[in-house]
Amino acid sequence: MAGKAPMALTAELVARVARTVPDAGPIPGLVHHSEQDYDDLVATLLAGHASDQLWIFAYGSLIWKPEFGFTAHERATAKGWHRSFCLRLARWRGTPEQPGLMMALDRGGQCAGVAYRLPDENWRDQLGRLVRREVTLKPSGNAPRWIKVRADSGDRQALTFTANPMSRNYVRALPPAEVAWTLARAAGHWGSGAEYLYQTVTHLESFGIRDRNLWRLQELVAREIADWKATGRIEP
Repeated sequence: MAGKAPMALTAELVARVARTVPDAGPIPGLVHHSEQDYDDLVATLLAGHASDQLWIFAYGSLIWKPEFGFTAHERATAKGWHRSFCLRLARWRGTPEQPGLMMALDRGGQCAGVAYRLPDENWRDQLGRLVRREVTLKPSGNAPRWIKVRADSGDRQALTFTANPMSRNYVRALPPAEVAWTLARAAGHWGSGAEYLYQTVTHLESFGIRDRNLWRLQELVAREIADWKATGRIEP
């Protein structure tokens, strides 16, 4: 991205809000997927797959921390969907006391991301690992779905994870300032919201993708963290 401004959200700022948060485990009162649920979900996904290739469309953490092996990857665009910090998290990158936010694909617009091709074997096992990482509660806020994406070499059917408005964790169209405030403060046993945003924007940039909404958001999060520079640390 030569000639363009560097990120305001730096590794140093992200480190400033890093902290160790133990995993308190499943939140009581919520319904979690069982092993049989996961097996059934994978079987349903494969039954709806109509190609001799299996592609995953990554738009967030799967870009920089994929839960699968892959034999190829290329830039791709999903039309009719956009990245949105629309899922509240009381675990993973948040706590019940300071919930975080996670991205999902929400309806409308378009999203540039990365399509990964999985090896042509053990699809059931690979998808099993993937859905166990991405899908937890019932109903899931992050629902797997086949969509069409336009990759550099042509159109693909790809599996991705989309926002479920019926989930209790779904929140609609939060103001950017509220999202930034949350990401600057929330953290869980998987890390902080600031790290999640930093890694996503950094890796999108490595593919030549600059999402203007995420770019503006990283500036807001950097400003939130920098407001605490006198003490050297931001507190929840």
